[in-house]
Amino acid sequence: MTAPSTFGLSSEARNLHWLLTNLVEEVPGIQSVAVVSSDGLLLLSSDPGRNEEAREARTAKPAGPRGSAADLATIVSGIGSLTVGAAKLMEFGGVKHTMVAMDEGSLFVMSISDGSLLGVHGSADCDMSVVAYHMALFVGRAGHVLTPELRSELRQSLQSESAGSTR
Repeated sequence: MTAPSTFGLSSEARNLHWLLTNLVEEVPGIQSVAVVSSDGLLLLSSDPGRNEEAREARTAKPAGPRGSAADLATIVSGIGSLTVGAAKLMEFGGVKHTMVAMDEGSLFVMSISDGSLLGVHGSADCDMSVVAYHMALFVGRAGHVLTPELRSELRQSLQSESAGSTR
């Protein structure tokens, strides 16, 4: 994974980028990661090329679902919304995490304290307990710093990055 530029970001934003990069590089089987705000917007991604480049460069082994962090963010947001609705309907309390095991991979979604979600796309051979453990570590470290100001900064940096890549 090539780390996105963190030049000009606050120390909290740089720390979150570092935590995300570390998660992807240190945990075997993780293919892509997205942090999504409670309103469904992509805040942070392990896929710095995102959208256009990833869609054009689809190879035999894409970086994530359809090769795009935006696609992963959409899936994570949808699953998060569905599971929260189900928990409310069944009156079982808040949703802590969701796992979808498929023939060729896994999808993990974990709640972050502010309502944001951490989504991980794992390979078929990933150790699900190891992925879940490292996701919980990320959530524990990141949850208390995801303030409204930091979420705004992360959204702006993604927009700037996207604008710079389309030029």
